[in-house]
Amino acid sequence: MIKSMTGFGRAEYSDGKRKITVEIKSVNHRYLDVNLKMPKKLVFFETSIRSLLKEYMQRGKVDLYLTYEDFNEENVSIKYNRDVAKSYLHYLNEMGNDFGLENDIRVSVLSRYPEVFTLEEQEIDEDELWKYIEDTVRKACEGFVDARLSEGEHLKNDLINKLDNMLVYVDDIEKRAPDIIEEYKSRITDKVKDMLSDASIDEGRILTEVTLFADRVCVDEEIVRLKSHIKSTRDTLKEGGSVGRKLDFIAQEMNREANTILSKSNDLLTSNVAIDLKTDIEKVREQIQNIE
Repeated sequence: MIKSMTGFGRAEYSDGKRKITVEIKSVNHRYLDVNLKMPKKLVFFETSIRSLLKEYMQRGKVDLYLTYEDFNEENVSIKYNRDVAKSYLHYLNEMGNDFGLENDIRVSVLSRYPEVFTLEEQEIDEDELWKYIEDTVRKACEGFVDARLSEGEHLKNDLINKLDNMLVYVDDIEKRAPDIIEEYKSRITDKVKDMLSDASIDEGRILTEVTLFADRVCVDEEIVRLKSHIKSTRDTLKEGGSVGRKLDFIAQEMNREANTILSKSNDLLTSNVAIDLKTDIEKVREQIQNIE
């Protein structure tokens, strides 16, 4: 199946002790460009998350947002810094002696001084936490891939319709080609007759001129290649997978053939059809940029 490079996925885990939320969104990009935003204390999971994401995506500019809330009070403990309190008390006593002041320090007062009591987070069980994070990231990725597949299906159907329309333009150009030669032959014959009046016409010279003209405006090879490229694009779309780069290359080749047809054309009808063909090719190229 075809995947769009535009997608969004979200998953959440909560068990009363912790809450993990993961959101993933992406837009088109030539390569896989992942940007992670998460709490600093979880940064050591970054490499694992990046490796996990590569299982679900190959191209695109991807932003992943991970939020983590810890509701477990056991993860925080109070630490009494005895040496810090002792230093405060020592200097307070010294101040009292220096200035003849009454020492009215109580425990409740001393405890409010900086660093006497500090809150310390307990070490995180990385293996346990990773299980929850990995599961949540995977669920977000699954939703993300589903969104990409859904969008990719719409892209594929629209592209196939445009390819069918392009094939009509190519057929019109192919059918018009013999008429262009005949019309040129008729014009040049009439012109020679007017110039020579009743004199005999050298059919061989006219045929030579018509042959040279036909060589200049012949687009048979371009038409064959265009039809081949259109078929290859259709087959690749039906084949599915990560085919964005391949399709982009084929679209460039189609555009090159259309340009050649337009440059060779000296017929207004053919030129107009070739312009319409180029317009559709450009639309196809734009949409292909969104395919993974």
